[in-house]
Amino acid sequence: MHAQLHPQRPLDHERAVCEPWRAFPGRFVVVLPMPRPSDREAFDLEVLVLQQADNGNTDRHRIESRLYEESALSEDAIRIGELKVDTARYVLAPDARAFGLRVVRQGSSRANPYPTETLSLYVPRGPKLARVLDELDVALERGEWDTNCAGSFETVRGTLSVSKNGAHGGYADLVLRESRSESRSTQQGEDCVTHQRQDPPRSVVLRYDGATYRATRAAASD
Repeated sequence: MHAQLHPQRPLDHERAVCEPWRAFPGRFVVVLPMPRPSDREAFDLEVLVLQQADNGNTDRHRIESRLYEESALSEDAIRIGELKVDTARYVLAPDARAFGLRVVRQGSSRANPYPTETLSLYVPRGPKLARVLDELDVALERGEWDTNCAGSFETVRGTLSVSKNGAHGGYADLVLRESRSESRSTQQGEDCVTHQRQDPPRSVVLRYDGATYRATRAAASD
């Protein structure tokens, strides 16, 4: 597909993705990251939904929906480690099922680790794809330590689900459930002692405004 659509552009083969969309037999999600000629730290992104040929030929597919985004991804000190297609059951409406694209990033500093993961959602609309959720943070680890023992860290983990109770703009609300923990380590003699604290989980509701999903109120504890 890359050779067909962008024969003059280099492809980042390491992070390109092709995954079956298991809810729809014969359908595949393809993500083609292409470094920008003028900025090697930025990537144009071609996202495609393909349908296998009716005769079952696995080498022939037709494009059902696509979205081309210039400078959709960038990396500087925070390197893009992996792109992952998420085909969980994101049914936003009876005629709208989304798939996700997860972007895993990793900082380069050992003393200041900064791994993150974001989630975007795409909905096919005829020949076009619409990005309805833009890089929501679903995992974050940050902190600082002396590379031996002493230091402090914060970890945030989020799970996104489709609400059964609310809908706006024609699409169901989304609920982000987050857990947050902190740890602090100190050197005590020959021992490295760690103390941890777990915050109560919280939930954030995201509502569709006709173009994209947005958080609509302050987070509330479960």
